Amino acid sequence: MTFILDVLYSFSIHFFNLGLKVASLFSSKAKLRANGQNNWKGFVSERDLSKPLAWFHCASLGEFEQGRPVIEAYKKRNPDHQILLTFFSPSGYEVRKNYGEADIICYLPLDLKSNVNQFLEVFKPEIAFFVKYEFWRNFIAGLKERQVPVVSFSTIFRASQMYFKSFGGFARKPLLQIDKFFVQNQESADLLKKIGQNNVEVAGDTRFDRVADTLKTIREIEVAKVFKNNKKTLVGGSVWPEDMEVLIPFINKSKDLKFILAPHEIKDKQMTEWESQMKSKLVVRFSKADKLSDLANYDVLIIDNVGMLSSLYQYGEFAFIGGGFATGLHNILEAATFGMPIFFGDKSFKKFQEATDLMKEKGAFCVTGFDDFSKTMETLLSDSAKYAETKNITSQYVKNHTGATDVILNWLEGN
Repeated sequence: MTFILDVLYSFSIHFFNLGLKVASLFSSKAKLRANGQNNWKGFVSERDLSKPLAWFHCASLGEFEQGRPVIEAYKKRNPDHQILLTFFSPSGYEVRKNYGEADIICYLPLDLKSNVNQFLEVFKPEIAFFVKYEFWRNFIAGLKERQVPVVSFSTIFRASQMYFKSFGGFARKPLLQIDKFFVQNQESADLLKKIGQNNVEVAGDTRFDRVADTLKTIREIEVAKVFKNNKKTLVGGSVWPEDMEVLIPFINKSKDLKFILAPHEIKDKQMTEWESQMKSKLVVRFSKADKLSDLANYDVLIIDNVGMLSSLYQYGEFAFIGGGFATGLHNILEAATFGMPIFFGDKSFKKFQEATDLMKEKGAFCVTGFDDFSKTMETLLSDSAKYAETKNITSQYVKNHTGATDVILNWLEGN
């Protein structure tokens, strides 16, 4: 049966590759992934075999932000080691392909045994880290065959996942081959122990360490500072069209609040449409804002670039985090670390521990639509004591959950 399942697994990978090639004819993102997964060999020359190599794999940009504090702490403690950083998604690789703390950055090739053997033979990692998810069956098996330690950190599980079902034996195998799990919560630890994986420790989420570090390295964004002009501001982080259906009516009726909006995807047509819907407001895009002598008089600043969102939250008294009405909530911790009430849609947030935690503590609010959002905002704007309490809850939540990176690095030093 295992042989048959292995064949089916390989077939599914080949089928995925075929689908990706077809999709690349119509999608620039799919084309980047298709090209990248076949071009990893071009980075082999950057491997210095005289140095040990640690391999970190992140599915996308969000997982990279979780991996980043561990990568940087590992590099600081092991300056003579090389760091190999791989991504599955273009949204991770294309944004972080020039990340300075990694020596080699490339896409992960498809999880086929031929690719795995070539990849591991040329890069020869001494340890491998998988951030949060991405339990690739053949890669983990190949690492175990070579006696390379495999660590998974910032991992979180739910009982509904296939690994924990009676029929999930095939999916479970990679989990049982991992040498050490550092999970986010006790529920995840209990689920792993239930299937026989006892090499598990509750360390928390390394993203808390990452966002806490942003306070130490925060950069001033002069355009945003001038735009804000000491007025109360709401920052919309990684907002989708579904989020804007709630935000735009609120913006139009708002009198004393300013808005900084960072779209999830930078699309000119979409931004133009949003601008046309905010008829009573002065709206400017970031790329044109520095040319305005009266920038402080504008009501809405649309960020038409990437890479500055975590720094933009310093200018907010409120945050609306995108993705809750769409495919999945964006990072709310970047806003929480600055201390502010946080809003998001009520459709796709339950798998994010920090979202459910902050909702319970009344530091964050999931909203069903415009009326719900408007009512809560009006309460916070009119009740300064309530606002101060909410602000303290979010900032304190981040402070209370830092330290996962040290737990992981201390374990490495002891093994």
